Amino acid sequence: MPIEPTRDPTRFVLIGTSHAGNVGAAARAMKVMGFADLVLVAPRFADVATRDEALAMASGATDILERARVVATLAEALDGIAHACATAMTPRDFGPPTHAPRELFAGLAERGQRVAFVFGSERFGMSNDDVYRCHTCISIPTDPAYGSLNLAQAVQLIAYEWRQALGGFVVPARTAAPRLASAGEVQGVLGHWQRALVEIGFLDPAAPKKLLPRLNQLVNRAELSDEEVNILRGIARAILERGKPRG
Repeated sequence: MPIEPTRDPTRFVLIGTSHAGNVGAAARAMKVMGFADLVLVAPRFADVATRDEALAMASGATDILERARVVATLAEALDGIAHACATAMTPRDFGPPTHAPRELFAGLAERGQRVAFVFGSERFGMSNDDVYRCHTCISIPTDPAYGSLNLAQAVQLIAYEWRQALGGFVVPARTAAPRLASAGEVQGVLGHWQRALVEIGFLDPAAPKKLLPRLNQLVNRAELSDEEVNILRGIARAILERGKPRG
């Protein structure tokens, strides 16, 4: 069921956003991770969330855009939030501590507080004053030589890491689990292959050495399914049929 922002303990706050496509893509990034509470602080255009580019980039997450709130200040956006995380570099003079998302989120998730993730504008990021309002700073570990992330990409990474810290979603199985062959069926395969290998001259029954025990170990590691047993026995059967006298 869709999550109502009023019941969503996680809020995503975008400050001074100028590109409608980024707002739409951020909404999509939130929805795929199960979040719904989006607040826009003083966007460059008041209708940024309803522009065609935003709707196109949301790709099915238009409900997030429809319910997004536009406020004038970060203080309004953080109303009701217990812990605010700035996605910015810590100011050099002083400021909140900086953490990588994963190391911070494990402990933060256990508190059960209402959390907000705050993102600055595409061009200028977050101002120092806005960072000072937050409890912690998040720094996404990137290649030191190039750490530039698109706004929506940053939202997706934070949303994913936070969802994992909250417990994540179950990945549904796409195919049915195969039925593994029994020990007796595996030995039947080995016996069939032994006859086929003797037939083609690969195995000398007078001096088998350790070929069969090694094959036994191989098929045990492979954990053959019923279908795989049938395939291997079919190959052995074809080999033996080829060796029969003609006419």
